[in-house]
Amino acid sequence: MPTPNETLANDLATLKLDYFAENHQAAAKLAAKNQTPHLAFLSDLAAGEMAARGVRSAERRLRDAKLPFMKSLDQFQWSHPEKINRLQIENLARLDFIDKKANVLLVGGSGVGKSHIAAALTRQACLNGHSALFASAIEIVNYLTAAKAASSLDKALKRYLSPQLLTIDEIGYLPIDRLGCNLLFQVVSQRYERGSIIVTSNKPFKSWAEIFHNDAAVTSAILDRLLHHSEVVVIAGKSYRMKNRESES
Repeated sequence: MPTPNETLANDLATLKLDYFAENHQAAAKLAAKNQTPHLAFLSDLAAGEMAARGVRSAERRLRDAKLPFMKSLDQFQWSHPEKINRLQIENLARLDFIDKKANVLLVGGSGVGKSHIAAALTRQACLNGHSALFASAIEIVNYLTAAKAASSLDKALKRYLSPQLLTIDEIGYLPIDRLGCNLLFQVVSQRYERGSIIVTSNKPFKSWAEIFHNDAAVTSAILDRLLHHSEVVVIAGKSYRMKNRESES
C-alpha cells in the first residue's frame, strides 16, 4: 500500500508537474513554519511550475531554431560598421514585425554583422514565445532539392512554412540554379503575409538576378513578396574578420 507521499509523487509524475514534484515537500515545510495560507502555498507552487515550463519551452524553441551560434544584440560591436542604424535594429528586437507577419532584410558586405543580428533577432523571438528556424539559403535549396527528388517536397516545405519566423541567411554568397530558384520562391511565396522572414544578403537588390540564375521573373517575384511588408536594414563597412587580421599583422 503506497503512502500518501508516494501516491502524490506518482500523481505529480503522471501529470508531468516536475516543479511541484521537486519542490512541494520543502515548500510545505516552509509554509507550515511561516503559517502560510493554503491558497498562497498552492499559488506559489503553481507560479513556480509555470516559470519552469516557460524556461523549458524556450529551450525547446531554441533547439528547434537550429541557430548556428547564440548571439544577442548586447554582444554586438556597434562601433565596427561604418554605417548602421542602431535604433532601427533595437526597435526590431521588440518583434512587432512578427505579429504583423512582415519581413526584415539585412543587406551589407561580408563581415559587417548581418548574421549576428539575424541570429540575435531569431533568438529573441524564441525567448518571447515564437517558433523559429534559422537556415542558410543554400541549405534550404539543397534540402528541398533532395526532397523533390524523393517525391516528398510537400512534407519538406512544411519545415520552412510552419515556424512563425524563418531566417534565411547568406542569400547571394553562392549562385542558385533554376530548380533552386523555383524552390526558394515557393517558400517565400507561401510565407507571404502568413509568416515573417529575416533575410541576410551581401548583394544589393539590383544584383539579385545574378543570384537567381539571371532569371528576372523569379527575382522580381521573390523581391516583390519580400519587400512588400518589410523593413530594410543597410549596414556598411569593412569585414570585422579582415579588420582583426589587419590589426594582428
